[in-house]
Amino acid sequence: MLVLALDTTTSSGSCALVRDGRILCEQINDAPNAHAEHLPGDLIALLDRAAITLSAIDAFAVATGPGSFTGLRIGIATMQGLAFAQGKPLVGVSAFDALARIAGRGQLVATWVDAWRGEVFAALYEDGHEVEAPVVARPEVLLESLRERRPRPVRPTLFIGDGALVHAETIRRTLGDVARLADPPTPPLAGVMAMLAAAQLPHGDHSPHAIRPLYIRRTDAELAHDARSQSPKDARSLR
Repeated sequence: MLVLALDTTTSSGSCALVRDGRILCEQINDAPNAHAEHLPGDLIALLDRAAITLSAIDAFAVATGPGSFTGLRIGIATMQGLAFAQGKPLVGVSAFDALARIAGRGQLVATWVDAWRGEVFAALYEDGHEVEAPVVARPEVLLESLRERRPRPVRPTLFIGDGALVHAETIRRTLGDVARLADPPTPPLAGVMAMLAAAQLPHGDHSPHAIRPLYIRRTDAELAHDARSQSPKDARSLR
């Protein structure tokens, strides 16, 4: 099984080729926040490096989020186009699931993706299973919730993702020695996403049009539309 995977949830992102659970090659975009300029060129360059043709790919995988709205749209549209053209399945993979897989088992794993505006997209995993659904919130709120739910005896919590790196000082200050930061805190995700996608292939609908982004936060356009739709009375009540 040969899988081509793309992650655009972070400013840099990554792409990878994986055959039967082994990463053949993986590369990180060296021009942050420029997905539109580098795709599908980065994917073609990756295939050239591995001397593999696009027609040899058995399945495609793409990150469904959370992350930048623009990055997700570009990544999903790119992989949908390739999958449609080749007549091959496309599997959507959560960045949270990929981060938790990299972190490993035996501990609580807090997957944090930077959501800007002083917030993070977050989910909590225990022994590889999601135990708290994805949310977007301020780090202080999430950390207080973690302090309240600590099991006895206390197990360490591993933080992973670019949101954990951005807010590392707040994490250490709030949780102390119980908190650990992954090394590296922001690993490339595409290779692991390809492995997760291969495991998902026997289950569900993996036609390219079935992909659904994991946004978590509503778009600015939606929020602006709601604000415009409010009656004057409703608008005054929010002041």
